[in-house]
Amino acid sequence: MLIANIFLAQFYNIILFISPQTGENKDTLLSVEPGLIIWTILIFILLVLILKKYAWKPLLDALDEREKGIKDSIEKAEYLKQEAEKILEENKKMLAGADEESRKILNESKQLANKMRTELISKTNDDAAKILMQAKAEIEREKIAALNSLKDEIADLAVKAAGKIIDENLDTDKQKKLIENFINKIPQN
Repeated sequence: MLIANIFLAQFYNIILFISPQTGENKDTLLSVEPGLIIWTILIFILLVLILKKYAWKPLLDALDEREKGIKDSIEKAEYLKQEAEKILEENKKMLAGADEESRKILNESKQLANKMRTELISKTNDDAAKILMQAKAEIEREKIAALNSLKDEIADLAVKAAGKIIDENLDTDKQKKLIENFINKIPQN
């Protein structure tokens, strides 16, 4: 409220200063003179024309150029954003492809490992079967060799025993043939 009172008091002083007092002719800034008004309007129009020719056009050109530069920057930023999105999308596709490729390689490796394991087991089983067959064949050969050796010893013992019993020396080859025939007639187990 105090400010409003101060403002009104100042306004009142200005009005008193401007208003013509009786008997005095004061030239003040607020007094109206027709010549001054015409010259003021002419100078204002001349100033506007000079500003239009020399100042506004360069200012407007500078503003237009700045606006164009900003617009170009925005368009370039938009283009770069779109390019970045394309590159990001391509990278995602490449990453998905690489992920799929790695899964494929992993599956192929697992299949290869399983195949190699199966082949190794099969080969091991085949080798074990061969070794078992060879061992059985070797045992059978050893058994036959042992039986043949045993036959020979039995024949020799029988000949010696018969020679002692009969006290005469019989032909050993003949006796061996007789004993071998006898042994061959015995079933083999």
